[in-house]
Amino acid sequence: MENENDKFEITRAVEDFLKSVFSLQQQQERVSTNDLAHVLGRTQPTVTDMAQRLMTAGLVDYQKYRGVRLTTAGEEIALKILRRHRLIELYLVREMGYALHEVHDEAERLEHAVSDRFIEALSARLDDPQLDPHGDTIPAADGTMAERELLPLSELPERTRATVSRLKATSNDMLQHILDRGFQLGAVVEVLLRDPFDGPITALVDEKQQTIGHGVASCIDVERV
Repeated sequence: MENENDKFEITRAVEDFLKSVFSLQQQQERVSTNDLAHVLGRTQPTVTDMAQRLMTAGLVDYQKYRGVRLTTAGEEIALKILRRHRLIELYLVREMGYALHEVHDEAERLEHAVSDRFIEALSARLDDPQLDPHGDTIPAADGTMAERELLPLSELPERTRATVSRLKATSNDMLQHILDRGFQLGAVVEVLLRDPFDGPITALVDEKQQTIGHGVASCIDVERV
């Protein structure tokens, strides 16, 4: 007898849904349909319908009023798509000359079109990298991800040296704002002054003084030297 899950089609919409759940799960145990609707640009009823369908397929655990969480099978697919996306972003920057703010949308389109064979060839071409051009960890082919001890620049103690390790800008404009102020991956930073009540932060960036807002600083992850 044919299993119902065997007939379930993994479409682009399904892949985007699972990848979004995975990303949001990094901040919360269960993901609300409201948050998913915002990230995916869909209505809440549409997101709820998808969650129910994916629960039937065994890819998510959906509970009304408690939101969504990936099952092991759902997480496997999400990590696969995330691996594709991040490897493509790195290739576009390193080999194709794309600017950092240009790669996300391009990778969103390409990640659904390429084969597993292509992705593994791409990884080999890039010497099996662990980080994408934003500093995000690239899942390994087996779905594992390296652990890192990062903290937002907004929480870095004053007079503590660290390196910029990940950029989590919420828009291309913010990303460019961050880069224009010298916060490139690998830059050495040190907080000089932090105004109270989430005020501006003054920092040294590769020995040059810069002042940025608290919200922007929270999008820059660093690793203590």
